Amino acid sequence: MIGTPPTLRRPLLAVAILLLLPANMAVSQEPADAAAAGAAAQTTAGPQGASPESELPAMQKALGGMFDDRSAGNDDAAKVQARIDTISDQTDELLAKYRTALKQTDSIRVYNSQMRELITSQDAELASLQSQLDRIEIVGRSVMPLMSKMVDAYESLVGLDLPFLLDERTERVANLRKLMNRSDVTSAEKYRQIMEAYQIENEYGRTIEAYRSMIELGGREVTVDFLRFGRIALVYQTPDGTEAGVWNQETRSWEALDPRYRGAIRDGLRIARKQAAPDLIRLPLPAAGKEAS
Repeated sequence: MIGTPPTLRRPLLAVAILLLLPANMAVSQEPADAAAAGAAAQTTAGPQGASPESELPAMQKALGGMFDDRSAGNDDAAKVQARIDTISDQTDELLAKYRTALKQTDSIRVYNSQMRELITSQDAELASLQSQLDRIEIVGRSVMPLMSKMVDAYESLVGLDLPFLLDERTERVANLRKLMNRSDVTSAEKYRQIMEAYQIENEYGRTIEAYRSMIELGGREVTVDFLRFGRIALVYQTPDGTEAGVWNQETRSWEALDPRYRGAIRDGLRIARKQAAPDLIRLPLPAAGKEAS
């Protein structure tokens, strides 16, 4: 029998070893793996006369080491890829935060610009207020005497005017006097209340009014109904209509009226109390000590 040359025996031995591998071994590797396995088999082959059975454990051990190295490489690659994915996610998150920070920076820049303009305006307003405060003392020295003169004039007006609502108007004058001496009230508030009193007096000149009060007639206190026509006439009449009179500004006294005026006074009282529609009435108007109608 002709012996097989040594150069042909080794490839056949490698094929035999591959056929002896278990069925569950992954043999569908890349061509490079098969070539590597063949090279390893050729390298680990013993002397020309070695038996295939004796070389099988060494070949299996070599192939197992190769597959372990490949599996470890795959695990390392998976870990590296996971690390890459983590870094990519962190990079995206940092990029989003960076863009948000840029937008916030732009908004803050615009806000700061507006605030600088507002502060400039407020500084100008503060300077104006400070200038006004510096002039308050001078203005106060001129305003206080003026207000005192206004209160004096108002008191004189009440004393020289028709004697209507004397208690109310006299009390208003007294309150203004007290107000002028109060240190806890500003000059502006004092001036406002003085002007309010003048405005009330101004309204008296263009309105009619009916009210009930007491009057002294012949040394006795009598309850009467007063009828005021602006500042032109002030008349009274007792509730029973038996007595009527008019204020004579010239003599500054009350004068009795002719009974023919009692109906007109009664109609005037009803109109002033809004119990009747406005209408023309006939009343006496004292003039230079003479009675005129």
